[in-house]
Amino acid sequence: MKGMTTALRTCPLCEAVCGLTLTLDAENLVTTVKGDRDDPFSKGFICPKGASFGKLDEDPDRLTVPMIREGENWREATWDEAFARVREGLGAVIAEHTRKSLAIYLGNPSAHSVAGALYSVPLIRALGTRNVFSASTADQMPKHVSSGLLFGDPLAVPVPDLDRTDYLLMLGANPLESNGSLCTAPDFPGRLKAIRKRGGKFVVVDPRRTRTAGLADEHIFIRPGSDAYLLFAIVHTLFAENLYTVDVDANGLDDIRIASAPFGPAAVAERTGIDADVIVRIARELAAAPTAAVYGRIGTCTAEFGTLAQWLVDVINVLTGNLDSRGGAMFANPAAPAPKRSRPFSVGRWTSRVRELPEAMGELPVATLADEIETPGEGQVKALVTVAGNPVLSAPSGSRLDSAFASLDFMVSVDRYLNETTRHADVILPPPPSLQSGHYDFALLGFAVRNYARYSPPVVPLGDRPSEAEILATLAVIASGQDADPAFLDELIISDALRKAVATPGLPVTGRNPDELRAELQGANGMELRLDMMVRLGPFGEWTGHTQALSLQKLLDNPHGIDLGPLEPRLHERLITASGKVELAPKPLLEDVERLRAGLAEAPAEVVLIGRRQLRSNNSWMHNVSALVGGSNKCTLLINPADAERLGLDGSAIIKSAAGELVVPLEPTDTIMPGVVSLPHGWGHKDSTQSVAAAHAGVNANILTDDSLVDALSGNAVFNGVPVTLTPVAVG
Repeated sequence: MKGMTTALRTCPLCEAVCGLTLTLDAENLVTTVKGDRDDPFSKGFICPKGASFGKLDEDPDRLTVPMIREGENWREATWDEAFARVREGLGAVIAEHTRKSLAIYLGNPSAHSVAGALYSVPLIRALGTRNVFSASTADQMPKHVSSGLLFGDPLAVPVPDLDRTDYLLMLGANPLESNGSLCTAPDFPGRLKAIRKRGGKFVVVDPRRTRTAGLADEHIFIRPGSDAYLLFAIVHTLFAENLYTVDVDANGLDDIRIASAPFGPAAVAERTGIDADVIVRIARELAAAPTAAVYGRIGTCTAEFGTLAQWLVDVINVLTGNLDSRGGAMFANPAAPAPKRSRPFSVGRWTSRVRELPEAMGELPVATLADEIETPGEGQVKALVTVAGNPVLSAPSGSRLDSAFASLDFMVSVDRYLNETTRHADVILPPPPSLQSGHYDFALLGFAVRNYARYSPPVVPLGDRPSEAEILATLAVIASGQDADPAFLDELIISDALRKAVATPGLPVTGRNPDELRAELQGANGMELRLDMMVRLGPFGEWTGHTQALSLQKLLDNPHGIDLGPLEPRLHERLITASGKVELAPKPLLEDVERLRAGLAEAPAEVVLIGRRQLRSNNSWMHNVSALVGGSNKCTLLINPADAERLGLDGSAIIKSAAGELVVPLEPTDTIMPGVVSLPHGWGHKDSTQSVAAAHAGVNANILTDDSLVDALSGNAVFNGVPVTLTPVAVG
């Protein structure tokens, strides 16, 4: 059709990294979205979020120019004016309270953008503060801490080799809704179906019979928060019946055996709600399968014993001989990897000021952000930078954060919306739409079930607005107190990376002239130059002599993406523990086992709350797309009909926790086990200027989440297994 153009993109709206084929009209508006059938990884798969790609860019409520708050009012501003206001605001706080009073929060979408991946660390360093918070401690930090202690690197996260495994045990994950998490796998449903088609078995353990559970060979109900007990009982059985086979160099096998002794299947049956004979059978099936993988996700992370659960997932993968083995749990080999750590991971290098909670991966728990703002004294947070995050809705005790943000001396937000969090900012800096941004999945491809690379250059010119990368680079320059062109930041990073590479023994570029390497780099901007450098230096790169000879130009020449092959054993490359072996029994984990053991004697609460994922949503940032409203994307409390009848509930109910209370509409269903209720998070848009979201506001589940409860090892917030009471809503 006349005036129509076609563009290829990677979908940035979840972790599945699906390829999209877009049709644009003469006004550069997206008219159709289809899955890219020529993408070797996603092969045409698309979900409702991807199908609505253009609607997010075209949202009339999306900010297009900087906004400056004056009292209770907002006004549009130029970019120069907005950055000047940021320089003034941050400078005043630093001058009066020092850099210890600065803080930054990075939201979930940061992991889905090039800018978030490449410029967050320089911005943090420029701010010069240890008050770093992110959505990671409301999500996956237990997995990073566990991997760090086991393998020495918190980013060395094994993923199930979905395409070759014979047996998959999945806990606390619902990839038919989430599309996968810390396991990048487009068409997750198709990959799960393929396990069964080739004669394998797929088992789901979850307090709900989710859509994913409905696809499985077997679904096992479990009491929320008890995953670590179940996993330990499987470990116990593997030892008791001599079913273990360890094929990797590992320390701590005897320590694991001793630690598992109190957690026999009979001992944990009441705590988990799973019969002992079922636990024994699952352990035997895992041991007997030709290949097997255990995969646990957000439901197991956002619980009281999240890190122990994630640790035990990989202990079982080791004990069954399935770690770093085809068809087991393996490590991705990303084309543009993060720099290799120089020393083994440790947790708690410093603690938060008020509650002395441990640092992990350079971050403090978001559960204590309100404490750091509210509590007077040296180091009290007075200024905050938020990037693509809405912690008022996504973090525990959101109402506390709402009040705390209002008390800040200065706040700047990089965000596309004026929402529940950014309404407290003094300056909002909106990034451009996705069509105007280049895209490469630096973070997500590190957890992919097949090695793959794809770059999507901008489809529509930026015009006179800065890219998101330039926004964050400018903030970094301002925060550092310098007055320089932000482009110098990219050149500084490139120069430093090349200098280190040529000085590192054993690399293909060792001894080369860094200036000559810099001259070979290509790219339309600093971000593309850095991408070119990273893939050239990466394991498939042109500078490493690999036959793929990857470079930015090769990525551009292959717009559908490049298949880099199945996962291969590479534990020896990922291990950086002091011993050079897998540390199966790190001291911090063994010490926390005593807390788990004490919990065996605790009586479970009568009713507990869990969250849930929704296919048409990704946390709070897609609730303003009309095409994604409705269907299953609604804010209701799932409750077993027997519980509703027993408690005399009908229509709606008052749900109350130690932290707060809400009135919620009920959705009775036998897909949730008795004694458990489920409420999705990311809702509660009562103060939003987003018209669609406000019309379907829902309630903020995190009003019920107690920010005083965290996983002891990682500081991760506890969203699952929260004790609640339910009472009828008074009539009249």
